[in-house]
Amino acid sequence: MPAIPPPMPVPEGSPSGSRGPESPMLPSTMRPTIRMRLTLLYGGMFLIAGVLLLTIIYMLAAEALRNTGSGLRITDGYGLRFSSDVCPAVEQAQTFGQFNSIVESCLDTQRNAALTALLHRSLLALLCLAVIAFAFGYAMAGRVLSPLGHITRTARRVAGTDLSRRIELDGPDDELKELADTFDEMLERLERAFTAQQRFVGNASHELRTPLAINRTLLEVHLSDPGAPVELQQLGKTLLATNERSEQLVEGLLLLARSDNQIVERKPVDLAEVASQAIDQARAEADGKGVEIRGDCKEAVVQGNGVLLERIALNLVQNAIRYNVPEDGWVQVDSGIQHAQAFLVVANTGPVVPAYEIDNLFEPFRRLRTERTGSDKGVGLGLSITRSVARAHGGTVQATPRPAGGLEVRFTLPVR
Repeated sequence: MPAIPPPMPVPEGSPSGSRGPESPMLPSTMRPTIRMRLTLLYGGMFLIAGVLLLTIIYMLAAEALRNTGSGLRITDGYGLRFSSDVCPAVEQAQTFGQFNSIVESCLDTQRNAALTALLHRSLLALLCLAVIAFAFGYAMAGRVLSPLGHITRTARRVAGTDLSRRIELDGPDDELKELADTFDEMLERLERAFTAQQRFVGNASHELRTPLAINRTLLEVHLSDPGAPVELQQLGKTLLATNERSEQLVEGLLLLARSDNQIVERKPVDLAEVASQAIDQARAEADGKGVEIRGDCKEAVVQGNGVLLERIALNLVQNAIRYNVPEDGWVQVDSGIQHAQAFLVVANTGPVVPAYEIDNLFEPFRRLRTERTGSDKGVGLGLSITRSVARAHGGTVQATPRPAGGLEVRFTLPVR
């Protein structure tokens, strides 16, 4: 027989770490499961309601039967004379046969009336008991399932703030307790993973930027030497451009890694101001390429990270300038609020973009009809960073090709 592997150790600090020898797991047939608890609860409630209903019906039926035939009496005087308070027709009887026939008809009428009254009152009692039973069941089900609400609220707080929160659900060892403990274990692993990622991004930021900065400094020093040969100066300029491209690539990758996380600290940011700053930064590049920048930037205040939102605007404006027509090109930048959504729209002239290429443009290192390297217009991360930052803020980015060429990229963010 193959050797039985030892049990997996429980990670330290996990919410379910208390399930050790001192608190063994009960068998599934003996655990107070939710199904058993709800079955006992609603079964007992239905039983109590049935007992009450039967008691009420019994009392009503007994009262109806007692009243049936009351006031019926036979008097025998001079000749045959019959009288009844509940069946006056017996006074017309001349013989006992007529009397019996009339009495049977009256009893049938009384029974039908009693049964009809009993039915009406039973239905009314059943309706009242149903309302009480549903209200009681709703309250009891809410009490039993209240841990689910606690789990949901904790999950929302985790998604909106940080991963340091835990459910730490107390109560019987049922499915909800197991779900909460499993969720806490998952949160702990996610927190460790995100912490390791942030640590890696910080270390990589330092380790990658430092040699590139040293290379740039050395190249600039050699290029500043007036006695350097022309060939060496040309080689230095080429290496300096390559180094600058590498710096842009590193900055883009680090920003992309950081922007994938949810934005925790938010401050009021005006998209109009962000767009104006992006236009000012890209003005020189636009003038060098003969591209006109115009727009109508209206106030649109949102909650977010100003640096990252400015990066969205700058990426969109730079892409619109770089991927434009050689002559008489323009870039249109608009911002505002529409339908409780703040928007930033950047449209430009440029080459015709097929609709099926739109999704590829948002992938890292992808460009129109080119992949990876082979372009001096950027490193292929602009739209990827834009989409990542938009998602981190809870917004969306959509690109639509213009019939005459170029794109219209719309960034929207809910106004909070």
